[in-house]
Amino acid sequence: MPDKLYLIKEGEISLKGGNRNLFEKRLRQNIKDKLGSYGVSIGKQKGRIYLGIDESAPDQEVEKALKTTFGITGFARAYTTEKDIEAMRETARQILPLSDFASGKGTFKIDARREDKSFPLSSYDISVDLASTVHEMYPELEVDLKNPDHTLHVEVRKEVYMYTDSRKGPGGLPVQTAGRGMILLSGGIDSPVAAISMAKRGMKLDCIYFHAYPYTSELALEKVKKLASLIAPYLGGTRLYVVPFTDGQLRIKKLAYEDETTLMFRASMMQTAQKLATARKACAIVTGEALSQVASQTLEAMSFTDSMTDLLVLRPLVGMDKEEIIGISKEIGTYETSILPYEDCCVIFSPKHPITHPVKEVVRRHYEALGMDEEIDKAIAATQVFYFNPMGQEEERNSMPDSDGEDSGRV
Repeated sequence: MPDKLYLIKEGEISLKGGNRNLFEKRLRQNIKDKLGSYGVSIGKQKGRIYLGIDESAPDQEVEKALKTTFGITGFARAYTTEKDIEAMRETARQILPLSDFASGKGTFKIDARREDKSFPLSSYDISVDLASTVHEMYPELEVDLKNPDHTLHVEVRKEVYMYTDSRKGPGGLPVQTAGRGMILLSGGIDSPVAAISMAKRGMKLDCIYFHAYPYTSELALEKVKKLASLIAPYLGGTRLYVVPFTDGQLRIKKLAYEDETTLMFRASMMQTAQKLATARKACAIVTGEALSQVASQTLEAMSFTDSMTDLLVLRPLVGMDKEEIIGISKEIGTYETSILPYEDCCVIFSPKHPITHPVKEVVRRHYEALGMDEEIDKAIAATQVFYFNPMGQEEERNSMPDSDGEDSGRV
């Protein structure tokens, strides 16, 4: 039997109607995908999920799994006891020394909730009684009901659950409840944030990276693989498609108008992404573009690149400023990797004076004249696929099944 218990709070899922069970089932499965090797058991009561897990599971690993699983708004290590006030007092005496209460300083409150109305003591009675127990253990602690430094939570349900040190979850909806997409992952700050923004809305994402060796180094590739590993826990695991596009880049550089080279490359990226996305049964392409951040991200430029694909193009960062994006990248732990000085191929081949307000019909004709279809097909045929599991570790192909239980090793 599992030895440790975690209480997990749902967020937006609780607002769902008739299909709520589907969201909850997916959330439970996403947790099992990360922690199943420890022999988990998952139960549910009103507004709560209870995760039982073997004592051998490292606390740090469990917390990483829950902090990166969308659909969870909060969680805490919990303890059960009998529906008896003396049993509650004894449990408090055992768990408080393991928590922030052990400092003996600051303020506290008891947050008691009596879901089982047959229990003879009210929430207020429970709070007063256990506050006395806390004062016996830590006489210097003072009660503060509005902004306490420490909180002991007590929930009287089928059993009594007690916990402290509640941690914040990422919120959102469980991954794999809103279809599949492909994110254009560069080595920069923006695209990892864009990926996580869409995963938070339930989208399952794979990643595409365009590599132009030797113009972009192997260190640049390793940087992108590191970024893929960092976002993989939020994505519930992911595939990284590394598209070798040196020949395509050189063709564009040679034949395109200089001020249009970035646009031409973006167009070829969209066409390549559509073919890969179609093979993965994805229905959207996601990018890290923000309006007017660079020359290729004006309204006219984005309208042109969108015309290169029949798929929906999503830009979750389109209205954000750079400081907002940087703040999120620091929260999710990708910022320090993103700023490493290994440039991607878009930067290497950028013209000095790129066009900012292209006329769609004109640049489409210019792009079609380049004859990129053969280069795109050749690049897709040579694409490498790297697999990162739901905890972010790189794995061999056959150990990364699709959500439907089948491993599609094809590009």
